[in-house]
Amino acid sequence: MRRIFLLFTSVATLVGLWIIPGPAAATPSYCGLVWGSLDKASPPMSTGPVNGVRSGRHECFDRLVIDLAGSAPGYHVGYVDRVTMDGSGTPVPLRGGAFLNVVVHAPAYNEAGQPTYQPQNRNELVNVAGYQTFRQVAWAGSFEGQTTVGLGVRGRLPMRVFTLDGPGSGARVVVDVAHFW
Repeated sequence: MRRIFLLFTSVATLVGLWIIPGPAAATPSYCGLVWGSLDKASPPMSTGPVNGVRSGRHECFDRLVIDLAGSAPGYHVGYVDRVTMDGSGTPVPLRGGAFLNVVVHAPAYNEAGQPTYQPQNRNELVNVAGYQTFRQVAWAGSFEGQTTVGLGVRGRLPMRVFTLDGPGSGARVVVDVAHFW
């Protein structure tokens, strides 16, 4: 009787181990990206003015690039309830389910106060039609040595921000927003 009991408990234990799932494996992030959605910031200021805004599509993210005619500046990029114009605080209308306030610590005017970047259409700095994440890129102004761009995106998705030197003696602030979590 004891042998039957031991055999029964052994079989029950093995069946239980087979039925009960092990610990869940961590879900890999989209495209291996490990970015987050919290604010990104770097403090330096630059006197090299903004002279262009452009964008690009990549397999895992959409990219916004702000070009400067000088050294790499600092920045502050974060999700906000609404983007406002520099100086006046007037809301900047943006399409999308979430909004990024992109502040570059560099002016969009030279030492004489003349603009170094004048968008043809302040509401559509670049054409992002067909982008997976971006919905709109709009001008929010340049005031007291900093320039702000509003970026409407599909949702509050992971993002990263960094600077690059070049081309030439210029620099770039790059904002990448992932297509998915």
